[in-house]
Amino acid sequence: MTSGRYQPASSGPVPRPASRGAADTRDDGPVSTEPTHAAPSEDPPADGRDEVVGICQDLIRIPSVNRGDGSGPGERAAAEYVAGLLAEVGLQPEVFESAPGRASVVARWEGADPGRDGLLVHGHTDVVPADAADWKVDPFSGELLDDCVWGRGAVDMKDMDAMVLAVVRARVRAGRPPARPVVLAFTADEEAGSALGAGYLVDHHRDLFDGCTEGISEVGGFSVTLDNDRRLYLVQSAEKGIAWLRLKATGVAGHGSMIQRDNAVSTLARAVTALAGHRWPLTLTPTVRELLTSLADLLEVTVDFDDEEAVRALVARLGPLSRMVGATLTHTLNPTMLQAGYKANVVPAQATATLDGRFLPGGERDFLDTVDRLLPPGVVRETIHSDVAVEEPWTEQLGSGGLVDTMIACLTDADPEATVLPYTMSGGTDGKVFSRLGIASYGFAPLQLPPGLDFSGMFHGIDERVPVDALRFGVGVLDSFFDRA
Repeated sequence: MTSGRYQPASSGPVPRPASRGAADTRDDGPVSTEPTHAAPSEDPPADGRDEVVGICQDLIRIPSVNRGDGSGPGERAAAEYVAGLLAEVGLQPEVFESAPGRASVVARWEGADPGRDGLLVHGHTDVVPADAADWKVDPFSGELLDDCVWGRGAVDMKDMDAMVLAVVRARVRAGRPPARPVVLAFTADEEAGSALGAGYLVDHHRDLFDGCTEGISEVGGFSVTLDNDRRLYLVQSAEKGIAWLRLKATGVAGHGSMIQRDNAVSTLARAVTALAGHRWPLTLTPTVRELLTSLADLLEVTVDFDDEEAVRALVARLGPLSRMVGATLTHTLNPTMLQAGYKANVVPAQATATLDGRFLPGGERDFLDTVDRLLPPGVVRETIHSDVAVEEPWTEQLGSGGLVDTMIACLTDADPEATVLPYTMSGGTDGKVFSRLGIASYGFAPLQLPPGLDFSGMFHGIDERVPVDALRFGVGVLDSFFDRA
């Protein structure tokens, strides 16, 4: 394990990863350092919007795939690239390696008022795998097509990484500090639970975040166009908790031709069927209720919030985003993996299932108690990975002049037609880890998206892409945010 101040190899321009041919879709091996777009000139860009697209393409071309089993190349190449961009403009990034190749970058950016509480701006550089056969383009090409940047990580979350880097570089060059001290963190391992990224930094280098009380990161600040043409921007102020579970059923091993009443596979099947078929009750947390109440007002409809069918009909009017928001109305639990046996005529003594559970803020005990109640005899539950649910206040912050007001103001200044509302994310981010330090994290990666684009469906999906205009919009909003936050 290594860490330390980043030392650029030379004083020249930051090397750019090479674009890879369509047939070359590996997710490991060395990363080329040939430039893919014009190197910085003697007259560097005055506005981050000039280079955000190129940075996003470069990051996508670094195949920092995280399979969750340690088999990928890790994030070291991405960390070196990010550190190089920050060092080139005079910041002093440090690279922290929690395991071979699993590297994160942290840099402090001094604010105009050093006495204020610090702001954490964090993003992860790892991505989930992508099968090129399923995609319209090479998922690691960073190709520009239909006015979008395509590739794995385009929305999760190398777009936000690129926007932050572009804004910071432009402001440092221009001598424009943020309003308050900022800690920039680009982490490893978020896609597999954060242990080797944000978790490592919090456990072993928590002093890096001294003074930080609030933070922003991914999956928030993006637009959704309703069926009445009203444009919403949803800021993530809450996340469901994580409970990745393993079920183990045991029975009597024996010959498949004989009667086997105590059959581990049958017992496990009953358990999985019971859990997958359970109808979790509607539970509206404060953030969800605030979103739905405001949504009903915007759509000029009256909704009985005790009527699940009526609530889901309201959520459906969010279009493609309704799948994510719909998953925040209840706890959820999905079987994802099954393992049993080794031969067709042998009844195994053990069978296992893996499930992805997500519980609402404040609902972890209720969730686990329900799982245990539904399990049949002969099945035990183990926890593979768990993390907290978080929920930051929204309504209580309105009018206080704090971060919530600042995010709303920056979005409405950039888009006077905007309505800004909070929402709960069905998945999770590194914000869970940083909450252990008392840092209140919000999802604020501002993007103005075209109507009908299935933005949430591209997270971990195929043909992931982000519109060029959305990236440039986000740079403008973040630039204003750093002046006012």
